[in-house]
Amino acid sequence: MTGRDSNRDGEPRVGDEEFISIARDPAMARLLRKQLESLADGRAGAVLTEMAKEVLSGRIGLREAVRVGAYEQELLASAEKFERKWNELSEQEKSQAEAEGARLLREQQDEIDQERREQQEQSARPGVQSRHSGKGWTAY
Repeated sequence: MTGRDSNRDGEPRVGDEEFISIARDPAMARLLRKQLESLADGRAGAVLTEMAKEVLSGRIGLREAVRVGAYEQELLASAEKFERKWNELSEQEKSQAEAEGARLLREQQDEIDQERREQQEQSARPGVQSRHSGKGWTAY
């Protein structure tokens, strides 16, 4: 997802590029956006749902959101809970979780690569214009 799209309610949503400066990798940025979308669907309680919706709508950046008191407290509580669970895992379970994370990142990168190939193929086809090409438009 690039640029601004809309969610199911028609509300504008930011794309992956909004998170590149934080994630520093397109696949990580996409995964971060998808995780925020999961939060926005209510999977982590009302506070994080609100934060995710604010970030995804572009009303607040992620860096600013984590500095909002209520959001910060909820994120810290979630991080502490995750850390406790992580520390309870065996080394084998940790390795499996790390492998799953690496697989998810590869999946996101494959998805991005496929979208780029499709965009290149579409722009390379003669006679096929993108929606926003402007070709063939005239004011007269």
